[in-house]
Amino acid sequence: MGEQEQEVRRRVAELEHGFGNPTDADNPVGTSAFVAADARGKPLAAAERLLERYGLNAEFVPRDLGGRLTGLDTLARVTRVVFRRDAALGLGHGITSFLAAVVVWAAGSPEQRRTVARLLLTGHHLVSAYPELAAGSSFLSNELTATATAGGGPGGFRLSGRKEALNNVERAAALVLFARTGTGRDSHSALLVERDALPAGGVTALPRHRTSGIRGCQVAGIEFDDSPVPADALVGEPGRGLELVLRIFSVTRGVGPSAALGCADTALRTAVACAVDRGVVGDAADDVTGPQRLSHARSTLTGAFVDLLLCDCLALVATRAVHLVPEDAGLYAAAVKYLLPQLLTDTSYELSTLLGADFHARNGAYAAFRKNVRDLPMIGLGAAGSAACRATVIPQLPRLARTAWFASAAVPVDGLFRLEADGLPPLDLGRLSPAADGDPLAASLALAADAPGPESDRPAELVRLLAGELALLRDGCAGLDRDGRSALGDPRGHALAERYALILVGAACLGVWRHQRSAGSGFLARPEWLEAALTRVLRRLGTALPKATPDHEEPLLAEVLARYREHRSYDLYDTPLAGSPGAPGAEREAREEREDR
Repeated sequence: MGEQEQEVRRRVAELEHGFGNPTDADNPVGTSAFVAADARGKPLAAAERLLERYGLNAEFVPRDLGGRLTGLDTLARVTRVVFRRDAALGLGHGITSFLAAVVVWAAGSPEQRRTVARLLLTGHHLVSAYPELAAGSSFLSNELTATATAGGGPGGFRLSGRKEALNNVERAAALVLFARTGTGRDSHSALLVERDALPAGGVTALPRHRTSGIRGCQVAGIEFDDSPVPADALVGEPGRGLELVLRIFSVTRGVGPSAALGCADTALRTAVACAVDRGVVGDAADDVTGPQRLSHARSTLTGAFVDLLLCDCLALVATRAVHLVPEDAGLYAAAVKYLLPQLLTDTSYELSTLLGADFHARNGAYAAFRKNVRDLPMIGLGAAGSAACRATVIPQLPRLARTAWFASAAVPVDGLFRLEADGLPPLDLGRLSPAADGDPLAASLALAADAPGPESDRPAELVRLLAGELALLRDGCAGLDRDGRSALGDPRGHALAERYALILVGAACLGVWRHQRSAGSGFLARPEWLEAALTRVLRRLGTALPKATPDHEEPLLAEVLARYREHRSYDLYDTPLAGSPGAPGAEREAREEREDR
């Protein structure tokens, strides 16, 4: 383990144990406190103070500007700790600021970069107002316009228009705004505006919106009425705002859902707790509860666990691709953004069948489950929502099918599947591209099927079936418009994009397993979880499975229960959680520290 990985684990452990045991009723930042704050529709003040003391904003600032940001997979891994507690906290006191800051990291001037770094490192919030894309989410269509004065020189711009729904806009120290400054491809420009620099008469705060999920988020609107903005507020080149948005989606679409896997982790943990408490699984389970009920509980829990792992595999690839193959990263980020919310929402509803009437509990041991199920679909909303993500993928499918998936010389991709933080090259956001040059993840599947190697004998047949689906997908894409220009209007394109994303998930799982297999032992090096993951992917694709598919329910259930008893996370990282045997005394020390303060 390298120094960087050790440092990341230390930061994760510090934040995890700062929150303490979530089930402790006396914990001011435990589950009960978050559920109560959610019912009030307010952020939990004690949790926000904890994140301020930890300095969470430093995770969003590149190291050369005084922060801790070196890898996007690490950023998601740290903020996942927050999402395990509360999605509203993870968004409101985390990802929302990052979505704004990354625009400046990608295209800002040195002075703008220093300004944003200073604001974040001193604990301030940022907010971004992305443009509504024509093929994107219809959450609320509204727009800003910026009219240049004095030729765009010292006079700058006059800003008008409104945005109805921005998280944290009331308490943001700075706003990153995409405003219409022209027409056609050069229609929008990005502006960095410090809130204190805006004249009071030109800005109006709009009422807060009450949301069905993430109730602790303070979503409100803002309206500008011919408000002056200085010329040096321009981020990047004038008229290049839409291009900038499409490039940075390669970053934001992958990081957010990866962090939000923490919600699914908590939902699974709560369902396991309910099943164990009722004696449906675990040491107390016996035939008295009914064999059918036992079978359903076991298959539901193990299926949810495998779904979380396969989602994490694709999220891992998407975040690391920004460093390793930035020209292709947007493809994987789009797949993550529209597929993960769908899979995790379906998984959560399946888990809800185990809770029965306790699904509706508003307090107590299982109250967190309903809140997480309600919050998970919210991560798919916004200007980079599912429709916009599919619109990113569909036009590229015909070209990728012809040139990338079965290419004889594939790009080496081993680094995409590493769990350790060490060894990633620095972020180079200038290399991001809206359209992929290639598709090394899909190509790795084709190569694995042709030459599986002795280490993959057991899942080899499933790998060949998945590669066969990739070949069928290639044939299906041949019927789309060759250049992709009209593919968005072809109903087949949507179905093919869904199948493509599922194939990517399977390829990511295979890559992670192969890497872990070569790196050493441990759960992820065993074939059981991979075969279960590939089986679930192939079933979703409608593929006819081998008749002798092995049943891995027992070893997977054993892992689920072991992680529950030992307080370890259900994602790829198998992270020790607060109160776990791996961190003796940490929970008590964190509580004593809170009491001292």
